[in-house]
Amino acid sequence: MATLRIVSYNIHGQRDDQAALDEVVRDLAPDVLVLQEAPRRFRWRQHCAALARRFRLVYAVGGLPALGNLILVDLRVSVERTWCLRFPLTPGRLMRGAAVAHCAVAGRRFVVAGSHLSTDPLERPAQARRLRQELVIVDEPLVLALDVNDEPESETWKVLADGLVDAGAEPGTPTFPARGPRRRIDAVLVDPRLPVAAHRVVDTPTARRASDHLPVLTELTW
Repeated sequence: MATLRIVSYNIHGQRDDQAALDEVVRDLAPDVLVLQEAPRRFRWRQHCAALARRFRLVYAVGGLPALGNLILVDLRVSVERTWCLRFPLTPGRLMRGAAVAHCAVAGRRFVVAGSHLSTDPLERPAQARRLRQELVIVDEPLVLALDVNDEPESETWKVLADGLVDAGAEPGTPTFPARGPRRRIDAVLVDPRLPVAAHRVVDTPTARRASDHLPVLTELTW
């Protein structure tokens, strides 16, 4: 049986304790790491490569083209095709997007998409619909790893989760803010063809120093 470890993590632009951040990610040993607020500006290629080296992973897709969304993978994961998506810009707001990677491990193909949706409640549902429309063409099992910036009962979350399994629905552990979590706004949503073996929000003293979000770990099997 193959096991796939997916981690979704908003790293807060690396503005917190970077040694703690490195320790958290390396201890989780993800096969696929989906980051939000990763490098997206000047010398973003070098910064993304440096981040991958620190985490003992390799670059798959993202950075500036995905507006700060980044997918890194372990060497056991083969990346076959990638693309990036940009959502329409609302004047005065931060432009946002998504990163998508077609991958394979142990001979099985799947697609991972990562995104960080707007803090504006008027923008979020439209961005969620745009992302799902982009992924309609995907035939392989899909994994969405996101900072939704909204909670499970919201319209945005329901659009994203349509037809997918919310890996963190039980027990619904909050992910934000890291130093006193009250809201579950980080999600891993999974195609039913990929059974969820385990899911947890990593709430440790080190994780509370590493970012303003707690990382989310989901283990899938087939």
